[in-house]
Amino acid sequence: MIGADAIIKCLEAEGVTTVFGYPGVAICPFYNSILDSPIRTILIRTEQNAAHAASGVSRITGKPGVCAVTSGPGATNVITGIATAFADSIPLICITGQVNSELIGSDVFQEADITGAVESFVKYSYLVKNVEDIPRIFKEAFYIANTGRKGPVLIDVPIDIQNAPISRFKYPEEVSLRTYKPTVKGHAVQIKKVIRELERAKRPIICAGGGVILSDAQGELKAFAEQHGIPVVSTMMGKGVLPTEHDLYYGMVGNNGEAYANRAMNESDLLIMVGARVADRAVNQPDLITKDKVLVHIDVDPAEIGKNAGPTIPLVGDAKHIFQDFEKEDFTCDFREWTNTLSGYRNEMGRKRNPNPAFVDPAEFISKLTDRMEEDAVYVADVGQNQIWSCAYAKVRKGRFMTSGGMGTMGYSIPAAMGVKAVDPKRQVVAVCGDGSFQMSMMELATLCQHDIPLKIIVLKNNYLGMVRQFQHFNYKDNYSVVDLSGSPDLEKLSAAYGIPFLRLENMEKCDEAIEAFLKEDRAMLMECIIDPMDLV
Repeated sequence: MIGADAIIKCLEAEGVTTVFGYPGVAICPFYNSILDSPIRTILIRTEQNAAHAASGVSRITGKPGVCAVTSGPGATNVITGIATAFADSIPLICITGQVNSELIGSDVFQEADITGAVESFVKYSYLVKNVEDIPRIFKEAFYIANTGRKGPVLIDVPIDIQNAPISRFKYPEEVSLRTYKPTVKGHAVQIKKVIRELERAKRPIICAGGGVILSDAQGELKAFAEQHGIPVVSTMMGKGVLPTEHDLYYGMVGNNGEAYANRAMNESDLLIMVGARVADRAVNQPDLITKDKVLVHIDVDPAEIGKNAGPTIPLVGDAKHIFQDFEKEDFTCDFREWTNTLSGYRNEMGRKRNPNPAFVDPAEFISKLTDRMEEDAVYVADVGQNQIWSCAYAKVRKGRFMTSGGMGTMGYSIPAAMGVKAVDPKRQVVAVCGDGSFQMSMMELATLCQHDIPLKIIVLKNNYLGMVRQFQHFNYKDNYSVVDLSGSPDLEKLSAAYGIPFLRLENMEKCDEAIEAFLKEDRAMLMECIIDPMDLV
């Protein structure tokens, strides 16, 4: 057995079923060894998307997704995907090939200091110097990636280490890291303080972030909110913590959120932030969420608590465990007057639109689409105006809503959705993007065809980088600069080139029939919706 064989054995021991990547000389021993494994390999068309696809795997399975690329430009290309995962706390294992150990530092062909380059975008990184360390390193890497505040871990493996014989392979059963002991259970005294504040409160609200989903605590949050009648809002990454049409769900907060959700959070007297970073996109004025109210901040990462807003009650721990502990506490409350008020806000302050009938109305289209999608379907939104329309109008029932929130990485939706579909082929998965973000990952149509991944893709086409155009409309008095997407390909011809069925929807007249045909197709399919170039979110 050589080092490359040992790496594959480690992945098998962790239950890895799929690896996304792009080979090169420095990672060839790994890809040679994986031929003898049942692990499926998927050749991505650019390395950044290998990390995005692994992100999709991680988010649907709850286990770290894996990507493997070569040294030099292969490694540097994957950095954006790693940074995207880091910003949203998605656990990944990123394996990079490296030049021979004795050549490191001599600037040889395709050498890059990748562990140094990704330092600010990973939970941890390893440069493997001894082949005998491979089992320990991989065991630690999977543990670090998927515990505490989750995130990507990079393992850089020189080619000589991959080819070196390993004397004895034994995969560790446990991990013991003296300096890494994440807190999972919430402090009992702090939990009782939260319950006492709930008893005193008249206008409590829970603001749920992506950490609730990462800890698989949606069921616990739902049960707690329903039992006590506590209203819930979410950040963008928390969309789907409750079904979007649940009586107690009052929408997404933030700059691009619902006015009634922001008002609910501002008027509350007890705000329970759970699994959310209190970052600018969700809370652009942190002082407002501490003024005249009790702020409880629950997060598995102690560094996030108090970073942007000082909580009255800090509570470190995993959301699932904490909600389970809340359920053990006996208390009575009645918030019906408050929820009635919020329901009134929701009815009065909903978004008002005046769509151009000559084009597809993205709001109505997304609403109709998600009405017809299966209950447990996965909707993956890209970045731009399409993301904001998706957040506002996509309906989530028992499925998942995924997007790039913290980094806002264009081109995320297609590879991430492809990762979901690759490991959960029976799940209905739809990627929704704009014509700008589509062109950042349209090369992955080849990956869909090669590996027979029947992903559904929707392109909301307005011939602009819509979100930037909208910003320039409001802030630069329609002085548009470098946002015109003229020269974009004919998507019907592009689809034909890949042998993928295609649909074009130009207005809402035949919307229902188009959606039905789109969702009924068994193969990968591309649907283009023509949007008014001047439409605003």
